[in-house]
Amino acid sequence: MAHMCRLVTGSAASCAGWVGVIVATATNDWVRTCEYALATCIRMDELGTRGLWTECTISPALYHCQALSQMLSLPAYVQTSRALMICACLLGLPAMLLVLMSMPCVRLQNDNFAVKQQRARVGGVLFILMALCGIISTVWFPIGSHQEAHLMSFGISLYAGWVGSGLCLLGGFTILCCQGTDPGTPGRDNSFYYSRQRGTATPLDPPANHAKSARV
Repeated sequence: MAHMCRLVTGSAASCAGWVGVIVATATNDWVRTCEYALATCIRMDELGTRGLWTECTISPALYHCQALSQMLSLPAYVQTSRALMICACLLGLPAMLLVLMSMPCVRLQNDNFAVKQQRARVGGVLFILMALCGIISTVWFPIGSHQEAHLMSFGISLYAGWVGSGLCLLGGFTILCCQGTDPGTPGRDNSFYYSRQRGTATPLDPPANHAKSARV
């Protein structure tokens, strides 16, 4: 029962983290920057938002966005962050399928407990790799943006990426810590041998205090 609870908890946390990573990849409110001096941006009330796909200028009288479509002219941190976030989104699908197929309630042909354990471990490792890709991307992107312009604040998309990566990391380690026992293997307390002389089943390992109670 404890094995099932840990597996379900890790799967739910990883699934929620996967959704957070997808939201962070699809949206563009990663960082808010200022191209001028800080006092000038505050006085003009003009900020810029930058994400993986677009770069926008926001002011009371203007909202203009420009798509970052020139792949060769983009900075290295933007291209690397894109690649890492796309890899993280793609890794979530096989990881989730492997974890779901390792559930005790799912029965496949020629399936046993050892195969389910192996599937769960592989799924947990994929979730951890997914979290590492998200963490590297969401940490490197604001650092690179700060080197180009004055970094004002973090955007909602960046927070979604951090939360999603943290949940994937937590869920992956929770799945890896699921070490259950095979329900089809009998324990020592339920082991019996058959006696041909009496035709009765006798416990394999009698309790240690059985002899003492017999003498009394």
